[in-house]
Amino acid sequence: MKGVSCRFNLRHLEFFKELARTQHMAKAAENLGISQPSLSYAIKKLESELGVPLFEPDGRNIRLTPIGSVYLKYITASLSDLSQGNELVQQLMDPDKGHVKLGFTYTLGQQLVPELITKFHTDDKNHAITFELGQGNSTELLQELADEKFDLVLASSVERLGEQPTNTLFDFIPLVQQEIVVAVPSHHALAKQEELFVKDLEPYPMIFFSHNSGLRPLIDRILRQAHVKPKIVYEVEEDHTMAGFVSYNFGVALMPYLPLLDQTSITLKHLADQPLRHQIYLISKRNHFVTPSVSRFEEFSRSYCWQHYTQQERLI
Repeated sequence: MKGVSCRFNLRHLEFFKELARTQHMAKAAENLGISQPSLSYAIKKLESELGVPLFEPDGRNIRLTPIGSVYLKYITASLSDLSQGNELVQQLMDPDKGHVKLGFTYTLGQQLVPELITKFHTDDKNHAITFELGQGNSTELLQELADEKFDLVLASSVERLGEQPTNTLFDFIPLVQQEIVVAVPSHHALAKQEELFVKDLEPYPMIFFSHNSGLRPLIDRILRQAHVKPKIVYEVEEDHTMAGFVSYNFGVALMPYLPLLDQTSITLKHLADQPLRHQIYLISKRNHFVTPSVSRFEEFSRSYCWQHYTQQERLI
């Protein structure tokens, strides 16, 4: 067989498939809406490209050669895959039927993300838009956004991804803020204080976010401004893990407020002298094409959070 080029005309493959189905030149040409000479030319062109005969005479009709039968299986599968791919692209480009791959940090699964998706779907035109969800710490999420595993990410700001500044890779849109509170065991002395200050934490061992967490720079800054040198006993990445260690009396912690946390064995307390908030961003890849459905959810999230959080000075 000759070396096969990539110059095949897609229509010629469709012609071949129809002729293989009917095994009759006139019927196939009629079904395809072309003349018999045009069909004959297309098949001869295809056979010339392949360097093998695909059909042979069978009385007044024609039939596939053995090689033609093998080739038909691959062409049928390939055209089917191409058709499915075309349908998928059309669905993705339909703003009413698209798909959004959304990544978010662990705490945002308690309230913000389910709230946004629920409110987004209340609009009839958004009912058919589906979501694929993923979680991680901010650094992991940004790496996956860079690798295009996500369309959008809700996370903290991270200054660098490897050696590259993140502001050259992503657009960061401020979305909502989280209050930073103190987590202490329910029986702890600090749990009984009416007013709590950052300096009050200094005598106690602390559970800390790891350096991979987008929260770590903020926690370091809060303690540094209060001139507190923390006694770090464990470093963790996830908020509920931190709460678990606090509840078992391993230490106290500074963490975002968790609205659904069971406070039977742990108490979350406000700080009287802590004005800093944890900023959550809506993050997208810079100069990167997004489908209409992703763009619609992005615009909705910005508008919704402005109306229901920022304007009302409401925290999550």
